[in-house]
Amino acid sequence: MAPGQVYTWDITKLPGPIKGKYFDCYVMIDIYSRCIVGVKAHPAESAVLAAEMMTETFGIHGTPQVVHADRGTSMTSKTVAALLSDLEVTKPHSQPRVSNDNPYSEAWFKTLKFAPVFPERFGSLGDARRLMNTFVEGYNHTHRHTGIGLNTPADVHYGLAAGKAAERAATLATARARTRSASAPAAIIQAELAA
Repeated sequence: MAPGQVYTWDITKLPGPIKGKYFDCYVMIDIYSRCIVGVKAHPAESAVLAAEMMTETFGIHGTPQVVHADRGTSMTSKTVAALLSDLEVTKPHSQPRVSNDNPYSEAWFKTLKFAPVFPERFGSLGDARRLMNTFVEGYNHTHRHTGIGLNTPADVHYGLAAGKAAERAATLATARARTRSASAPAAIIQAELAA
């Protein structure tokens, strides 16, 4: 598997300015890299808005072979189904009544909602959009993800992970050499290097 082949997407509720008012956050994730390739916040859930997000995302990142989703109304809508069918994208759906129906999306929503920057309520749709854009930027480019070897999703998505791993290994080797030379007699270092 490689980046750009399998995406998953879902929608979650973001608390609005008053009780009972919510905004809908649409998220599309590359399963291989965990990179958020698409995110939108809208005042309501709509199959048309979902299809627009997909079209925009595919225009930027390419059209995947598979787009996985749960069985929500937008996910199973004729609008989304027609778009994916026209693009010859396979569209599997989770089994009904499964508690973790879309694990990559659900895990990301938990990461988002438990982050210290996530507010109790968003004052406006603009506030929700700003936070989503800022959070996704940080998540993709600075968050070290355990599921992908403590790389950032962007490094894996754009093929930079192997180079970053080599840089890390070189830095660790340099640090180890400095530590040995500062604390061990020269004979011990020579013996270790010869072995």
